[in-house]
Amino acid sequence: MAKHDPDLSLLFHALSDPTRRAILTRLAGGAAPVGELAEPTGLRLPTVMRHLAVLEEAGLITSAKDGRIRTCAIVPEAMAPVRNWLDEQRQIWEARLDRLDALVMTLMEDKEK
Repeated sequence: MAKHDPDLSLLFHALSDPTRRAILTRLAGGAAPVGELAEPTGLRLPTVMRHLAVLEEAGLITSAKDGRIRTCAIVPEAMAPVRNWLDEQRQIWEARLDRLDALVMTLMEDKEK
C-alpha cells in the first residue's frame, strides 16, 4: 500500500522545479542573500520569492532578515525523508529484480532439461 506522507509530498513538490533545485545547489555552498540567489535565474524578485517560499514551506531552507537583507540557508537534514523513501523504493525494486532473475534462471534450467 502506498504511503501518503504530506511532508514527503511537500518535499517532492519543492524539488520538482529546476529553479528551486538550482537555488538549493547554490545554498549547499553556504547561506546567501535573496538578491544573490535571484541573479542567476533571470527571474524577477517576486517570482524568486515564491520559489523560496515553497522551499521554506517544505523545510528545505530557512531565512532570516537583517535590516533590508533577507538571507537564506539550506537545512540539509530536511532531505532525510526523501532519502529514506528512495532507499525503501530501491530495496523493493531490487527484491523484485532478484525474484525475476530467479524465475528466469529456473525457466532456463527447465528448458535445458
